[in-house]
Amino acid sequence: MKTTTLLGASLVALALATPAGAAETMQEIGEPEGALNIVAWPGYIERGETMPEFDWVTSFEEATGCKVAVKTANTSDEMVALMNEGGFDLVTASGDASLRLVAGKRVQPINLALIPSWETVDERLKNAPWYVVDGVHYGVPYQWGPNVLMYNTDVFPEPPISWSVVFEEQILPDGQSNVGRVQAYDGPIHVADAAHYLMYHEPELGIASPYELNDEQYQAALDLLRDQRKLVSRYWHDAFIQMDDFKNEGVVASGSWPFQVNLLQSDGAPIASTIPQEGATGWADTTMLHVDAENPNCAYLWIEHTLSSNLQSDLSVWFGANPVVPAACTDGRGMQTAEGCAKNGFEDFERIRFWTTPVTRCESQGECVPYYRWVSDYIGVIGGR
Repeated sequence: MKTTTLLGASLVALALATPAGAAETMQEIGEPEGALNIVAWPGYIERGETMPEFDWVTSFEEATGCKVAVKTANTSDEMVALMNEGGFDLVTASGDASLRLVAGKRVQPINLALIPSWETVDERLKNAPWYVVDGVHYGVPYQWGPNVLMYNTDVFPEPPISWSVVFEEQILPDGQSNVGRVQAYDGPIHVADAAHYLMYHEPELGIASPYELNDEQYQAALDLLRDQRKLVSRYWHDAFIQMDDFKNEGVVASGSWPFQVNLLQSDGAPIASTIPQEGATGWADTTMLHVDAENPNCAYLWIEHTLSSNLQSDLSVWFGANPVVPAACTDGRGMQTAEGCAKNGFEDFERIRFWTTPVTRCESQGECVPYYRWVSDYIGVIGGR
């Protein structure tokens, strides 16, 4: 895992200051190149190596001749860094990375006419602001979901009703303090989780969006994060290390992804998750095509493949996410069911504040604290400053 540096922050600032131009889009799909290189979140692109029944790569390779290679990334900052380095065709970017990739001209517009299954995509996602810029689509939705509060059911016989269990020092239901028993996400976007918490508990701050903060609101979020640091045993970025911490290191509550919850439950661990009363932040991930992709034909074929309802269905079961093709919840072509989609929060869309790159010129109040400051200041929070 790469830790964000101040140099990286400077690059982000430069990228966000650079207007994105609409590059030439492909007009037709030609002969597949035989290879495809993808940057993806852990667990997103499976070929049956973890569990044989979860494999949506092998059939694609057999049908197209495009050999898929995957580079996993644990944070959005790592994804942006890898796409800046080049050598990749596609990335499954969350909203706190996608606009940076557009602004930095690292991705190219998508010709939706070459994606036959586009018409099956959830209407709520077709023009989402985290990947559609000035009416230009710079990708195709992949999956979405909430950042859930994962907890140990031996410690919490009932689901926690508030995110306060990870933000404020308190005695937990087992009679012990939460100090040293909770975690927080190791990424600057976690500032938004603090701001989201303050939206509910300190409405006088006037926060309209956790990604659009003026200086006063931003400082309040940093103060909350500095208090949280006194509680945190580890800032997590590796999903598998977080799972080990819950099983072996006494961690009992943390923001997390449904992916970890599902795997821990499958191992019989006393784990559950909830979306507390404040709601939650979340991620809506987009498959985006590198501006200098060496294998664009294979890339377009893959994008179409990802929208098949059986892939969307099985991926949503595996990751605990929500399909971007609503039919995947009910058409029976994959493992997912209507009940499973409901459990994954398919109807909670309006309760989720999806990751978005913070920029200086913001919709809610004209001028906001940009992302490069989130980067440097969050490094300071983790370092005790």
